[in-house]
Amino acid sequence: MWLVVLLLAAPPALAQTAPPSPNRPWTASGNDRQVLEEPWRASAVVIDPAKAYSLAELIDLAQRHNPETRVAWEQARARAAALGVARSELYPTLTTAALAHATRSDVLVGGAFAREQIRSAALALDLTYMIFDFGGRAGRIASARADALASNLAFNDTHRTIIFQVSDAYYRLLNASGQEEGARASLANAQTVQRAAEERLQNGLATLPDVLEARSAAAQADYELQAAVGAREIAGGDLAMALGAMPSTDLHVQPLTAIAQPDSVGATVDEAIDRAFAQRPDLMRQMAEIRSADAHTQEARAALYPTLNVRAQPSPQLLRGLARPYPWADANGVFGGVALSLDWKVFDAGARSRAITEAQAVAAAARARAASSRDRIANDVWTAYSQFTTALRRRQAASVLLDSAGQSYAAALESYNLGLRSLLDVTAAQRTLAQARAADVLARTQALSALADLAYQTGDSIQSAPRRP
Repeated sequence: MWLVVLLLAAPPALAQTAPPSPNRPWTASGNDRQVLEEPWRASAVVIDPAKAYSLAELIDLAQRHNPETRVAWEQARARAAALGVARSELYPTLTTAALAHATRSDVLVGGAFAREQIRSAALALDLTYMIFDFGGRAGRIASARADALASNLAFNDTHRTIIFQVSDAYYRLLNASGQEEGARASLANAQTVQRAAEERLQNGLATLPDVLEARSAAAQADYELQAAVGAREIAGGDLAMALGAMPSTDLHVQPLTAIAQPDSVGATVDEAIDRAFAQRPDLMRQMAEIRSADAHTQEARAALYPTLNVRAQPSPQLLRGLARPYPWADANGVFGGVALSLDWKVFDAGARSRAITEAQAVAAAARARAASSRDRIANDVWTAYSQFTTALRRRQAASVLLDSAGQSYAAALESYNLGLRSLLDVTAAQRTLAQARAADVLARTQALSALADLAYQTGDSIQSAPRRP
């Protein structure tokens, strides 16, 4: 009785229940919560808050902890296993079964029944091998090999993308940090002008509107500083997410002044495009897909022809029987047979010919995609090359602008203290200096970011062996 009660009560207790009512959301508990939390129990990125990380160190962290690398790696492993499955067709298949049998019966002999007992033991073997199929098996192996190659190249392309994402986020953080430093310097300059105006007002050399103008400029500089602080915090969170860490991670990087600035690209745009054609893993992956499509065409064409198979079924047996009044009798030996079969599908309403047409169309589409990708890659490299050379020229112009604006501000402030310039001239020079600081930081980080983009477009960023999970 108690067993029946337990069996009736078990299904509701063990099954997943529906939400209790339609007016409130469902809350996970017990095993459901454990299942939902299980995927997040991966190893966390360990960030040293006291260390200033370089770009190379950040890329290394991202390659080891970003989940995208794990996804691409597992997919590559799956394709490698699929290639092993395809290659197994080169070898015969062998199945075996152990059989034991015992019977006891009465057999009518003449006018009486005689007790008969038979005991047998056998080992059944089945060896099957396809000898020839006009290239169908070779096509499947070639297709699997090309798919494995494409998966490996996709893994490399994932590393290329992650390297660029980390580099881009790193340089955006450097720009935001530089803009914050420039905003703090602009605030200090505005406060200096404010103090000078207040001192001149106390000495009767300035008017109240001049002081109010100086205070307004200082407040504007403080407002821009707070915006720069927020942008730096957001950029830091973006960089932490690119590493596979939480955006709230306390992460410090090397300052912009510690990074060597590039002076030239070191190659022509045609050389950069040629390197991209030879190195871009996404383009090489499409070439591997063309090989896979051609192998599928070979496999489909082989289906038009017969296949030759051999099958051997040896079966060692041990027999022992008793039929009264005779004594026990034994029989041992190997039984079985060998067969050759030629299988040929004569008629299938055109299915095989249409399969060939389909495979040929897929291969042609793959070639067209590769050609389109070559055109797109050439344009992307050209654009990245032009942006980098433009960034170099802008960096030089920004450096001259910053130097001129700094001298102009210093001269305007000195002249104002001597009573030779108005406050409006000083505040205008101060705003020009702030804009020059922002332009200088932006130009320097844009040159670095443009170089990283050029390395991403040409595939140079993954030419050193990437770290694998």
